[in-house]
Amino acid sequence: MIHIIDDDVIMSECIANFVKPRPVHAFTNAIDAISALNDEIPDLIFLDILLDGPNGFTYLNEIASYTETKKIPVVIITSMQLPSNLGPYGVVKILDKSTMTPADIRALAEEYS
Repeated sequence: MIHIIDDDVIMSECIANFVKPRPVHAFTNAIDAISALNDEIPDLIFLDILLDGPNGFTYLNEIASYTETKKIPVVIITSMQLPSNLGPYGVVKILDKSTMTPADIRALAEEYS
């Protein structure tokens, strides 16, 4: 299972199409995505940072605080410039929304799910 957390529904749909046939659960906000962790622990998370409500950093802090979720690999998808040292939060890759390709998404899905 792959979780996609992005308030841009079109971006979420594109990522979901790129990782097919893997099962996907998409969320438009961090609160719903955090709540869903009670039901299922994903193999991989694609996370936007700029979300409505609590942002992606809030989500990262939340999942890093629990043993069951802190080791989930996270791929950040953003247009922001971020530091590359986000490993303690499970971040395995940061993709720039303006330059990422379907092949980038597929490769990460194959590697981590």
